[in-house]
Amino acid sequence: MGSRIYLYCSDTLLYFDREVKRRRAEEANLWNEPQDVSHTERDDDRELYNLLQKRLRTRRGSEGYCRLSFDISAHRQIRKDVKDRWRSLLENLGFHNEADSLLTVTSNHSYNSIGDPTEARRLLNLLAQETSIFEQHNLPPPERYLFVLRSVSADDEDEEALMVFVMERPLIVLDMGTEFVSIARQFYPPETLDSNKKQSVGLGTAVLVSPGQQKVENGEDKEEDECVEVDEESFLVNLIE
Repeated sequence: MGSRIYLYCSDTLLYFDREVKRRRAEEANLWNEPQDVSHTERDDDRELYNLLQKRLRTRRGSEGYCRLSFDISAHRQIRKDVKDRWRSLLENLGFHNEADSLLTVTSNHSYNSIGDPTEARRLLNLLAQETSIFEQHNLPPPERYLFVLRSVSADDEDEEALMVFVMERPLIVLDMGTEFVSIARQFYPPETLDSNKKQSVGLGTAVLVSPGQQKVENGEDKEEDECVEVDEESFLVNLIE
């Protein structure tokens, strides 16, 4: 009996440990197609995933490992820049406290949760065609932002029901989705961003820390990044096994 309880507890701890590592990996990589756990359906996700896999097979601390880390950081920075633009627009709409929650998209999200997927996709395509909010215009817009644009049907008289949705999981209703596209056109007009203000990073650029970490000199953030990297690698090793 005791051995069964031990095995049950051990399996439970392994499950939660795996979930924590998975979430850390998803937060670090910001997969553009979060539902694709193989990370092979989109060219940009597949490229990042292949770099991560290649780094797994490279000796830590070697020149090749450092170069791969630079490329991985560049890919991630592009995704962070896009996410930061979305955050600024959400905050402009009044979602100061809810922006982080709205922008947290994981593989656990389901397309069934999108109230009107046709309208959400139409808005996403408008953003891709009529704004510069996304980095890579030669690729389809990231699917992850469909979940940010997910909508609920609510009449003006049904404010109480709408507030329940907002409190449980902040959502942009259709009218606000249209307004989001409108302000995106103003803040990020197509192909006219000032290159000095646009904080985009080309692939292959060595960017190892985010702007918020550059001010830290005691090494604590660097150590935390290394821990996340180790967790991510051990998670990917488990997937391979």
